[in-house]
Amino acid sequence: MFRKILIANRGEIACRVIDTCRRLGVTTVAVYSDADRAARHVAMADEAVHIGGPAPRDSYLRGDAIIAAARETGAEAIHPGYGFLSENPDFVDAVEAAGLVFIGPNARAIRAMGLKDAAKTLMAEAGVPVVPGYQGANQDADHLQRQADQIGYPVLIKAVAGGGGKGMRLVERAPDFAAALASAQGEAATAFGNPAVLIEKYIQQPRHIEVQVFGDGVRAVHLFERDCSLQRRHQKVIEEAPAPGMTPEMRKAMGKAATRAAEAIRYSGAGTIEFIVDASEGLHPDRFWFMEMNTRLQVEHPVTEAITGVDLVEWQLRVASGEFLPKRQDELSITGHAFEARLYAEDVPAGFLPATGRLAHLAFPQNARIETGVRQGDTISPWYDPMIAKVVTHGATRAIALRALETALVDTEVAGTTTNVDFLIALTRHEGFRRGEVDTGLIARDIAELTDAAQPDARTRALAVIGLAGLDDPAKVGGMTLWQPLRRTIAWGDADSGGEALLEVLGPGRAHVTVDGSTLDIAYTGGRWWVDGGPRRSRIVRHDAGVSVFGGRSLTLGLRDPLARQGAAGGGGLTLSPMPGLVKAVYVTAGDEVHAGDRLAVLEAMKMEHTLTAARDGTVAEVLAAAGDQVEAGAPLIRLEEDAP
Repeated sequence: MFRKILIANRGEIACRVIDTCRRLGVTTVAVYSDADRAARHVAMADEAVHIGGPAPRDSYLRGDAIIAAARETGAEAIHPGYGFLSENPDFVDAVEAAGLVFIGPNARAIRAMGLKDAAKTLMAEAGVPVVPGYQGANQDADHLQRQADQIGYPVLIKAVAGGGGKGMRLVERAPDFAAALASAQGEAATAFGNPAVLIEKYIQQPRHIEVQVFGDGVRAVHLFERDCSLQRRHQKVIEEAPAPGMTPEMRKAMGKAATRAAEAIRYSGAGTIEFIVDASEGLHPDRFWFMEMNTRLQVEHPVTEAITGVDLVEWQLRVASGEFLPKRQDELSITGHAFEARLYAEDVPAGFLPATGRLAHLAFPQNARIETGVRQGDTISPWYDPMIAKVVTHGATRAIALRALETALVDTEVAGTTTNVDFLIALTRHEGFRRGEVDTGLIARDIAELTDAAQPDARTRALAVIGLAGLDDPAKVGGMTLWQPLRRTIAWGDADSGGEALLEVLGPGRAHVTVDGSTLDIAYTGGRWWVDGGPRRSRIVRHDAGVSVFGGRSLTLGLRDPLARQGAAGGGGLTLSPMPGLVKAVYVTAGDEVHAGDRLAVLEAMKMEHTLTAARDGTVAEVLAAAGDQVEAGAPLIRLEEDAP
């Protein structure tokens, strides 16, 4: 076993690796950027080395600086985590040339599976089923259009390099292909430095089921499957293991195909074989196809650990240090069921737009495994993925594990940034998902229902008003003082986006709140809040960002400053940057006529491209930003001329 390793990553995965190293007595070295000087992974590690600026290209993608840090601190090996340099074969070569061990597969295996087109060809030769499609070298747009026409719509355009949903577009009609291709190639070039794409048949009722494999360079085993079908914008939201509805015959077929794939490239370490499954008539052994291989540890690996009892990071360290596989296939089995929900700083109603902000309040439940790289008081940075935590639960059955996940999410408290926690709760309560009826289109089909269920209602707002009035301490409800009026108005937010309510204190533990056009009866009795006679599993928490209500539907409000002046509203004529980011492209100039929905610009933020469109018809009056500009949230980008009176 190694004595000391360096972790070439940040956030929750760096913290996760440190946890196992502590248990094994392995000393850890962290690396950090300017933005991560006070980060949790830096505080947890035994040593830490600064490697550059906040942009990944200036720090976590600087292989030379990372290798230098490892040599300087006497580390014997480098663990890449996932993302950044984890699947960069040139970095692996450099690590080994420096006399260090890369904790993962060798460069040859990464290269073999790094390009989706070449990987599919290799897998087909190894006898692994692949999806019908085109993965040729000819990247001419007309040629790709003809290939898509021959495959038959709908088709999926996918970047041949990378993953995470970047460089991927669904095309349902031939006339839409050219624009989708250009968009996918642009995003792929930005994310991976390679604009090449492949085209594959889009499965109408697909499920995304992947198999965890582990090899020692000679033989491989599989640690069963995970279902990752709940996705938004091709990115996973909730994962589970094992897959619902899985049959012994299909599990055996998929496991055999996955280990065959790993052994075909003499794979060493943890990896995942991703399959697309046609679930239109249930799960059948002849209806799954290879999509790609992730030659690293996956974000969702904790659900596999939960059902197998295996610490995959420990296996990585042991195999990389020269040991053979710790277990044979017949020594591995499934116990119970597990779920993982990805808690993000993001605005769901705005199209899952990434969010930033300082975590004014952060509390996690005790009944779940929490993987996180942040603490209360930390800031969600625009430079990196906005994940706050992974919430993992395990139970004897799927129903028990899912109920535990719902409870854990209800008990999760985050204030200071917009999150998807209420959306995740809504998913756990979705009747189809509860029955195990999952496919990759579920969220898109039911997005309106799920989003509505995740929005704060009048009852939640009324409880927030109680907190804003300083009555959140149950002992103070109804505790009037002589100079306070019996009825008063509570205002929050600002003149542009705030609101107000009328509060009337009735007596000990009782109040009326008129908000959103309704008058609600609020009571505190029996150790819980009641609204209009119904009990609420709600918690009111005050912090330096205002008052938050947690417990099913969450809301954070701050008292309005009576001295604050109303700001100028952009309205439909001003396009503002929704987040800090880099302006990738501007498609209009002053004087152009645009229509509602027309593309105005593309903003790159948090590793994704976001297209900004016109809110109304009009004429462009000013273009206030240019391609290459780094802008802050709320920065004006494009202004349309005022509507005629």
